[in-house]
Amino acid sequence: MTIASKGVYFKNILVGVDDSDYSAIAFDYAVHYAQEQHLGLTIVSVWDIDAMNVYQDLDDDYVQVQHKNLEIHLEEYRYEAEKRGVKNVKTIIADGKPGAAIVREVIPSVKPDLLIIGAKSKKETELTQIGSEAAYMVKHSPVSVLVIR
Repeated sequence: MTIASKGVYFKNILVGVDDSDYSAIAFDYAVHYAQEQHLGLTIVSVWDIDAMNVYQDLDDDYVQVQHKNLEIHLEEYRYEAEKRGVKNVKTIIADGKPGAAIVREVIPSVKPDLLIIGAKSKKETELTQIGSEAAYMVKHSPVSVLVIR
């Protein structure tokens, strides 16, 4: 059997981050690949509203502070990518369940050619768990997915 290859070329990478070790490795790989291949890089983190308890949900200050902390953290990721030579870096915060939010909202908006994610998320009760949704994203993503271990 012969498979004809038209070549796979990427222009834009989307990487999911959530403070897990796997996410950090995925980010490092995405930055290296984007810098090496002169690709655009979008860094996404998902605010998982369902992970909040009822008291946190009712506390507007808690929600605002946590969302602001997430924005600051994404800017730190952007700075690191730019410091390492990536020219076109964007950040985005999505709300909802990580897998569904990335597949249904972020990918159609950002239009990446490749999604890079960590295999597992941080096991603690974090509000931004990407890796735990890896299987969902692999199954439902309309673009190629690279899962980092």
